[in-house]
Amino acid sequence: MILDGKKVANELKENLFKRIDSLKKNKIFPSLSIVLVGNNPASQMYSSFLTKTVKKYGLDVKVHEYSENILENELVLEIKKLNEDKNIDGILIMMPLPKHISEEKIIDTILPEKDIDGLTTVNIGSIVKNKDCLCPCTPKAVMTILESYKIDIEGKDVVVLGRSAVVGKTLALMLLNKNATVTVCHSKTRNLKDKTLNADILISAIGKPHYVKEDMVKKDAIVIDVGINKLNGKTVGDVDYEKVEKTARAITPVPSGVGSVTTTVVVDTLVSVVEKKFLHKKG
Repeated sequence: MILDGKKVANELKENLFKRIDSLKKNKIFPSLSIVLVGNNPASQMYSSFLTKTVKKYGLDVKVHEYSENILENELVLEIKKLNEDKNIDGILIMMPLPKHISEEKIIDTILPEKDIDGLTTVNIGSIVKNKDCLCPCTPKAVMTILESYKIDIEGKDVVVLGRSAVVGKTLALMLLNKNATVTVCHSKTRNLKDKTLNADILISAIGKPHYVKEDMVKKDAIVIDVGINKLNGKTVGDVDYEKVEKTARAITPVPSGVGSVTTTVVVDTLVSVVEKKFLHKKG
């Protein structure tokens, strides 16, 4: 079975448009600010794609572009201005930042309630404690796909390949919060194949094209491919899709998999932030 990200995204869209219409009837117009530093082609492309996506929903979005040479303290001041602007509901930083700038410091400058990608220490800490918070969009997209296809994760052996803060670590925490038994594998993991072959659900987020082969996947496992890579001019995932598809019970394709849901989750998170503010004011 193909776990179709576009289908899941379309299900989210129907509900999103209704929620946005409801906000607009109350003269509330959600607004997103994207922070883009330097000339990283992947960041520029994603920023452009996100901007188009947000505008399709009739929402306000602005890209704040800064030079590659901006000083860390100057960028901190710019983020603080966005924090103080009451017309801005959400802030999203395009990664990676230039090497002379601490990503952690910049992320933690964002107000937690405006942190659309859920990466501030406050929001990550809330995931650890299983409290309501803004969650990183890619892990949330993975959870949304599993939920949409009614894939039960309670008590299941789930193996996550990759331990980045943006995906692997936070996804592992979110899976634990749903009572999965989670193993996180990384570049120092020994006997990797033994671990992946034990997985009822295998999730790869390592950024290596076609790294996951058929002989690494248990028969009838669920395979979620978070990777987006280039191979011979084509966009491919971490998983060797054509071969692994024969072994897996269900698998996400690349493209049209997790990435399709992630951009919709960004909009969903922005709308949720605004709804929460609106309800708080009414209360």
